[in-house]
Amino acid sequence: MMMAKHLSITGIVQGVGYRVSFQAQAEALKLSGWVRNRRDGSVEAVVTGEPAAIDKIIAWAQHGPPSARVDHVAVSEAEDTHPSAGIFEMRPTV
Repeated sequence: MMMAKHLSITGIVQGVGYRVSFQAQAEALKLSGWVRNRRDGSVEAVVTGEPAAIDKIIAWAQHGPPSARVDHVAVSEAEDTHPSAGIFEMRPTV
């Protein structure tokens, strides 16, 4: 069973390799979706895949790469439930 989640990550998560590391983790977990910076300093992502893999990326998102400081990860149901299968992309800042 596939599921999709939207994540909004706040803290020191820009300029520390967070998106690149998130993308690598998502690809290793065989998740589809995307990640991007937001102008407010947060990082936003949509992940689609198996529930166990989504649980793992959410757990990883709580701390991120070594130089990040994550304050909060908000998780909600995602509307983007049909991304390109097996593709995880980095999107432009919004």
